Amino acid sequence: MCICINCHYVDLCTTYHEVEHQHQQPHLADAPDFNPVEPTINVNIRTSDEELQWEWDVVGCQSFTEEAGKWAKLRPGELVPT
Repeated sequence: MCICINCHYVDLCTTYHEVEHQHQQPHLADAPDFNPVEPTINVNIRTSDEELQWEWDVVGCQSFTEEAGKWAKLRPGELVPT
């Protein structure tokens, strides 16, 4: 699971913006301006009926500052990404 959903900077973060892009999800911000320090991204590649699927998850980041439920506060009523 992406740690970003509980990070204070999720809506400002350029790395999370890229993760949203890779998952073809709406962006929390149109022009994020926070560049995190040393984010670590796991990319899982799956095949399904000869189709490649990419799963991007930020699993570590020196800039991570916990704010539990931050993503959910920004998108009330929506399912939190897993």
